[in-house]
Amino acid sequence: MKFQRFHDSQLPGLMTWFRNADETRTWGGPPFRFPFTEATFREDAKLSSLPTWSLVGDGQLAAFGQCYLRVGRCHFGRLAVSPKLRGHGHGTTLIREQARWGSAEFGVDQYSLFVIASNPRAIALYRRLGFSEMPYPEPSPELETFIYMVATKLAP
Repeated sequence: MKFQRFHDSQLPGLMTWFRNADETRTWGGPPFRFPFTEATFREDAKLSSLPTWSLVGDGQLAAFGQCYLRVGRCHFGRLAVSPKLRGHGHGTTLIREQARWGSAEFGVDQYSLFVIASNPRAIALYRRLGFSEMPYPEPSPELETFIYMVATKLAP
């Protein structure tokens, strides 16, 4: 797997990973529009304003994620693994690579993310990596169905 910047040519494939409003908003957050067009997807995913990454193997997009500085931590957002490739460690690889980049880029050694409470597979992955639940330090009523998780170091 190759960790690289997300490229526009990968967008059509990524868009196929989300088949309904629930899947789209679980991944992209409550304001993400569905049905989406390429233009609204690009805008709602903030592809032009956030550091955006992909894992690519055998010429196909395997995983997608973003990371940026939020509340003093390298924050991971919009993490997803291709539905065809889940369960093969690509989520772990993506998070580790983003953490490496984010630590160097932002000069921080703590990581955070939001996960919807109804996504037990993702929660289990994040716990295995060393994330634990914490109260979110800023008031955000739109995030009530999400769990805020923080790690100070990723588990090996």
